[in-house]
Amino acid sequence: MAAADPSQEELKKVLQETPKDQPVVMLNLLRFRDRAEYKDESEECSGRDAYKRYMDEAAECVTAVGAEVVWSGRSVGSLIAPPEESWDQVLLVRYPSISAFLAMIENPDYKGVLKHKTAALEDSRLVANVENGL
Repeated sequence: MAAADPSQEELKKVLQETPKDQPVVMLNLLRFRDRAEYKDESEECSGRDAYKRYMDEAAECVTAVGAEVVWSGRSVGSLIAPPEESWDQVLLVRYPSISAFLAMIENPDYKGVLKHKTAALEDSRLVANVENGL
């Protein structure tokens, strides 16, 4: 099932289950649309270009909560995955805490740039991770 935004139910569950006192690394798996799909149809660009716009405009919101992009790169293929699950881009963003992540996604400025992400993505995954070993 294609997904671009977290459900409120899943967000609540992750917020409850994630330790509050340690960093969180968000794994983003991204599949872009060939052409971005803006609701107002005023934007004409590729999905990849729309996502770059999102990243550029969201950067201030990310740094404002103390987060940073740890790694970003183009996916070249999956070795262990269902055949229909392929990704164009992988992105790792480290937040000082799950509370910092929540503060960012609730920021009105951040909400204002989400239109680019929504227009850009055909499908995505967002996986919260903590550094606590096995």
